[in-house]
Amino acid sequence: MTVATAEGTVVPARRVPVSRGYRFELVKLVSQWRIRLLVLACWIAPALFVAGVSQQSTLPADTLFGRWMHATGWAGPLVMLGFAGTWALPLLTSVVAGDVFASEDRLGTWRHLLVAVRSPARIFVAKSLASLTVILLLVAGLAVSSAVGGLVAVGDQPLVGLDGHLLTTGDAAGCVLLAWVAALAPTLALAAIGLLGSVALGRSPMGLLLPPIVALAMSVAQMLPLPVAVRLALPTYAFISWNGLFTSPAQLAPLLIAVAVSLVWAVLATVLAYVLFVRRDFTNPAYDGSGRRAITFGVLPLAALTAVTVGGIAVATPSTGSGIEQDKVQRSLATVFGHLYRLQTQQLHRPAVTEAQLRATAACTKSDGQAAQEGAGNDWRCVVSWHLPGVSVTGTAVYQLDITSDGRFVADGDGPKEVNGYFLVRTSTGDAPNPLWQFDGNVDLLDTH
Repeated sequence: MTVATAEGTVVPARRVPVSRGYRFELVKLVSQWRIRLLVLACWIAPALFVAGVSQQSTLPADTLFGRWMHATGWAGPLVMLGFAGTWALPLLTSVVAGDVFASEDRLGTWRHLLVAVRSPARIFVAKSLASLTVILLLVAGLAVSSAVGGLVAVGDQPLVGLDGHLLTTGDAAGCVLLAWVAALAPTLALAAIGLLGSVALGRSPMGLLLPPIVALAMSVAQMLPLPVAVRLALPTYAFISWNGLFTSPAQLAPLLIAVAVSLVWAVLATVLAYVLFVRRDFTNPAYDGSGRRAITFGVLPLAALTAVTVGGIAVATPSTGSGIEQDKVQRSLATVFGHLYRLQTQQLHRPAVTEAQLRATAACTKSDGQAAQEGAGNDWRCVVSWHLPGVSVTGTAVYQLDITSDGRFVADGDGPKEVNGYFLVRTSTGDAPNPLWQFDGNVDLLDTH
């Protein structure tokens, strides 16, 4: 491109550097009242929510780590992460990334922007980086605010992991940070889908709705009895698999696969959006997206990626079934029980005992043995047995398990009363929550032991 000077000479026009375009787009984003409101809400509302819930008598026990919000401030940001992965982050990516290109179509400002920047490619990079910056700011606000709210309201106490072992405050802080960092991968995937929808669908509101619709569809899919390979091939699985950080040893394989899949989705969707953007006709003021191109450059490549990923994971890992098998359930429940029994022993000031001395085991059946002994469901019944040093009688306790398709389970104690049949235990300092009455656990879907 060239321009004519006042003297009549023709000189090449200088393209605006990406850095200047990025600053311009960032200013445009943060100058919008809805973006400012979102930033303010993400940095204030989680702290108020976590602090308020932590002081209530009734806790969100159906949410992962919700039952521990009275005990430690590190449970709050994990409860917030569970909510954010399902609702908040898909909506935030929709508002920011899903509208960053479509807004120019609605306002009819593409020609002005092209004259100023002189490069569709630089415009795409600048807009993408600006939206990424705002999304990172929003995610950081959710994480920091919820952590501050929990620590101020409850304090910096150890956290009970999903296998019952106690994480020190330092370990809890590190795992919470890693969990939020891992959640960035599926957030980036949804943001890239938002960019793709904003480019492909123009001013259509469907581009804005695409990230939450995709996230909702994948959340519903995670509730279905799908093979593990299919679960791991969906980018939103990283919103779930961070719970493997809170076991010992950590269940890292599903998390690493989910993060890698999310990043591949993010890269592919961004590349597709870039190709569509640089090839579009900016001279047509009535351009309103292209449904055919949206399918050709959007749906089909991502569907093909999913199919290839499912095949690759199925070949590389033992993941053709549900991943929830009888021996895994028994082993996981026995491990959690052994750790929490020691915690109850400390509460009641009984003689200390180790997991090796307890030798806790579990015998579990699904549907009273009338169905296949694998898969999710609320019809698992388990009997846990353990031994105490110097005691010849074997202790037993009964649990009803509700196992979800992602491997998380809630164990509900059915007695005896002095072990797990009541929600309180009487200690020297008064009644305290019984750690063995009801607790969360996690079955490693890729466990090969």
